[in-house]
Amino acid sequence: MTIVLDSHGLTMLANSRARLEELRRRGEWPAVVPTVVLAESLTGDHRRDYHENRVLRTCDLRPVDEALARSAAFLRAQVTGRRSPSAVDAIVVALADLVGGATVLSSDPADLRALARNTVHKVNVAPA
Repeated sequence: MTIVLDSHGLTMLANSRARLEELRRRGEWPAVVPTVVLAESLTGDHRRDYHENRVLRTCDLRPVDEALARSAAFLRAQVTGRRSPSAVDAIVVALADLVGGATVLSSDPADLRALARNTVHKVNVAPA
């Protein structure tokens, strides 16, 4: 199973070595992280970002190209009847779809599940 991290998932794993080790033991590591998540979860101060950077060094970082951005825009446009999910959340779900379906670790499951309802592949959202 492929794991995709949003900013909350990254922060949670940065603060929980036990959970990170559990994912490694189960063969679910390394996680995939869209680079835009770094802008949302880091401060730019290497001292404050130490734990997140420690986790990121072991992740598969993916840039946001035009195709991924367009997929995320499509997913955002499909969510109706509520406020629009963030662009970063849409990119995370679009990347999870792109890798053939994945599990997104997040503490914001409502928006991510709304986006995941419109993916080609099954995208699961699990609490971080």
